[in-house]
Amino acid sequence: MTGTVATSPGLLRAELKGPVLHIRLDRPAKRNAINDPLVAALHTAFVNLPAEARAVVLSGEGEHFCAGLDLSELQERDIPEAIVHSRSWHAAFDAIQFGRVPVIAVLHGAVVGGGLEIAAAAHIRVAERSAYYGLPEGTRGIFVGGGGSARIPRLIGTARMADMMLTGRVHDAEEGQRIGVTQYLVDDGAGLAKAFELAERVAANAPLSNFAILHALPRIAEMAPGEGLFVESLMSAIASGDPAAKSRIRDFLAGKAAKVKKS
Repeated sequence: MTGTVATSPGLLRAELKGPVLHIRLDRPAKRNAINDPLVAALHTAFVNLPAEARAVVLSGEGEHFCAGLDLSELQERDIPEAIVHSRSWHAAFDAIQFGRVPVIAVLHGAVVGGGLEIAAAAHIRVAERSAYYGLPEGTRGIFVGGGGSARIPRLIGTARMADMMLTGRVHDAEEGQRIGVTQYLVDDGAGLAKAFELAERVAANAPLSNFAILHALPRIAEMAPGEGLFVESLMSAIASGDPAAKSRIRDFLAGKAAKVKKS
């Protein structure tokens, strides 16, 4: 199945291509900067993925993935209002990280502030060489509010994140790949093709296995080893008991499935 499944004019575009849903941030004139309607549209899109979708490719329209918070729409909020606002970002980005299907983000141009927070919520990140990463919150007198303090240190470490926030340091695509922001680095213009290649491979996995990887793996990593190993046993038993898993094992034993090999 191919076709447009959802649109939020001036915010998001979504198109289903077989089992892969392509969601694009669609504010190119604003470098896809984040305002409240865009956060709400992201939340809605990821909570209401079409049943046919088995993976998502998330990209930005125009020359940039996302330049972060749209400061032109920044409102003065009291402390309770600011907390509620931050929690709305958390809900939207949690829907990306802990949704139904894996998400592959394509990063190019600016991946700054809230844009890096969105990227960190994805499961696989493909960077084009034009990508660059920054966290200017410290130099602007603010603090990350979209889950960055929880997700970004798990990719690059707390010290590197603190450096970026304190000094305004910007990492280019090659540095981002080296320090762990991304898993794949491709030439400019090749990001979407690589992301769709990965998404189609991921979409072919057993859905329950993908779900376990998305939901159990990050939680087990946060547990004490003993508790984590027990949860691993439970998740392993559940996944292996799924009919799709049993069918795949039978195919492998019968020589009908590809063996692991160096790519």
